[in-house]
Amino acid sequence: MKAYIYNFRKDILIFNIGLITLLIFPCLFFVNLTNWAQASGSKEMKHSNRLKNEKSPYLLQHADNPVDWYPWGEEAFEKARRENKPILLSIGYSTCHWCHVMEHESFEDEEVAKLMNDTFVSIKVDREERPDIDNIYMTVCQMMSKGGCGWPLNIIMTPDKKPFFAATYIPKESRYGRLGMIEFIPKVKEAWEKDNENILNSAQAVTEAVRKATDVSQNTQAIDLSTKTLDTAYNQLLRNFDEENGGFGKSPKFPTPHNHLFLLRYWKRTGDKQALGMVEKTLQEMRLGGMYDHVGFGFHRYSTDPNWLLPHFEKMLYDQAMLAMAYTEAYQATGKKEYEKTAREILTYVLRDMTSPEGGFYSAEDADSEGEEGKFYVWTEGELKETLGDKDAELIITNFNTSKSGNFTEEAGGHQTGANIMHLKKPLSEIAPSYEISEEEFAGKIEKTRVTLFNEREKRIHPYKDDKILTDWNGLMIAAFSMAGRTFNEPEYTNAASKAANFLLKDLRDSNGKLLHRFRNGDAGITANIDDYAFLIWGLLELYESTFDVAYLKAALALQDDLDKGFWDNKYGGYYFTSNDAEELISRQKEIYDGAIPSGNSVAGLNLLKLSRITGNVEYEKKADQLGKAFSETISSGPMAYTLFMMGLDFGLGPSYEVVIVGDPESEDTQSMIEAIRKSYSPSKVVLLRGKEENAEIIEFADFTKGQSSIDGKATAYVCLNHVCNLPTTDVSKMIELLSPDNS
Repeated sequence: MKAYIYNFRKDILIFNIGLITLLIFPCLFFVNLTNWAQASGSKEMKHSNRLKNEKSPYLLQHADNPVDWYPWGEEAFEKARRENKPILLSIGYSTCHWCHVMEHESFEDEEVAKLMNDTFVSIKVDREERPDIDNIYMTVCQMMSKGGCGWPLNIIMTPDKKPFFAATYIPKESRYGRLGMIEFIPKVKEAWEKDNENILNSAQAVTEAVRKATDVSQNTQAIDLSTKTLDTAYNQLLRNFDEENGGFGKSPKFPTPHNHLFLLRYWKRTGDKQALGMVEKTLQEMRLGGMYDHVGFGFHRYSTDPNWLLPHFEKMLYDQAMLAMAYTEAYQATGKKEYEKTAREILTYVLRDMTSPEGGFYSAEDADSEGEEGKFYVWTEGELKETLGDKDAELIITNFNTSKSGNFTEEAGGHQTGANIMHLKKPLSEIAPSYEISEEEFAGKIEKTRVTLFNEREKRIHPYKDDKILTDWNGLMIAAFSMAGRTFNEPEYTNAASKAANFLLKDLRDSNGKLLHRFRNGDAGITANIDDYAFLIWGLLELYESTFDVAYLKAALALQDDLDKGFWDNKYGGYYFTSNDAEELISRQKEIYDGAIPSGNSVAGLNLLKLSRITGNVEYEKKADQLGKAFSETISSGPMAYTLFMMGLDFGLGPSYEVVIVGDPESEDTQSMIEAIRKSYSPSKVVLLRGKEENAEIIEFADFTKGQSSIDGKATAYVCLNHVCNLPTTDVSKMIELLSPDNS
């Protein structure tokens, strides 16, 4: 097939896919633009486009652009067909720094807007609202690009959604050998009009390639995944581990908490101290570095350097959730209070700054304020002294490693002369002896200065907060609060999880009771995807174990039933990203890769195994096995990329446990058993509670508990290992002994 190629001279990279040659624009070209937000603050709102009635904060940010933006929908596609225009699809999200840059440089510019309006039908999509659309066209970018792909993501496609061009950030004007919008758009228009047939042929070829690439479960052979697969994943992580700084790879460095959750399980399974060491080194270094907000708590998105100093300052809800779980489990595994402290601080940030009145959790906070990335978070030494006084300022300057010249210089991405990112080089517990005071007294001094700095920082202009509530990310946060609530015996956390779950289950439903994806300003909408179901089920299962409220187990089972009916592939196995009745796109994807957040299929596999053990219904375990087989060939080629799936594989291979505690929930002996099991690090288990009465609610969902009763009126534990049950015991220490790997 003849490829469509038009000449962008040396500005354009050419890439081969099979028999076709595809045109792409260089991805991820970044330039440092300053003060664009100040300019935007004073601009007059002269325009209003079709985005003005949307709920997405990202779309609303573009509602006053002179570009004639459309939301994704049939109106835009019909206009493109009627006028025979290509579509410019621009995808981003509200807290994306370079999305802001491109908006202020190009989409707010009258000259660029005129060219766009004349050449394209332009569509804006919020990737967080429509991950299904983003996933497909990000795949297009990755296939067509020799460089990296990210956001903003700009796709040019035909009126029937078939892509033929992909780019990320594009400057307004050409510079440094890179083609800008002013020169680029007329070339697209000319090519569309003069070489339309070849464009359409290439778009069709790209679409076919995407369809083949986006379902990794088709045309693959089932491979047995075993403990060797777990070993391979561990060894791959070990080879990529940064022994000096922690984390994996060099830079940029992402937290990837599910790596640590897997490594903790691998350590528990094998006793390999290196696995635990990788977790501890990374969690400690991240907490010391500038990626952690030492004043207001919570983690920034990622580190731009190898040693966790210079962050991308954006804060995402899913990072807080997954990291809170990692630090909570690290505390369970080691008993070290530093991990509990960090987990609590993350959750303090979420409760304080990211929780809605309804109980749901907001999505993100921007990296930028007043047009500068990180300005809200950094300090000059002059500001520290003015806020704290010389004596207390010196405490911070010395221990949090600031300097007069600053460590967030223009070369490092900053703008403010002498600006500093606060960070530690060693834990406060190791610093305290040099002051000849106790660790507690030293920590008290640091906390006093932190509170003073926090109160002063609150007076600054805050980064933009994306206040939409997403079901999937909230599911992760419910899981995190639930886990921390029972581990730290903190009712506030469990209550927060319950409030969020009750809100989602009540208000994120359509008229038929089906789950929805997004809530904002009283409006719920957008059909739920696999992540919404899988992550919320995960949260509900964790919440059941923290409250033993059967209503949450019942809700999880109902959602699992909807997921199975609406998303399961009966031919090849595995779950599609979108439901059977969702909008038809150019491809229906399945995902298994555990990237910034885990994949829905990985989480669903673990959920199915837990549901099987909770209910005694082996059909859930069979489905988990089918899911694993569907993706086994892909996973076996590089298990390190599927660490959440590895957690499910670890659970399925065993040893895994079912524990039923029978007793009066309010009695001291029952509470002692519950408390003991929550302190024990035994991640591959499910725990059920049933009262002594024959009509205990749990019997409806776990029929096998019907014959389990207390011994001599005492709280009694029934512990089963790998489908084999031990004799019941009323002895707490015996119960914990039965959960030891020595008994596996």
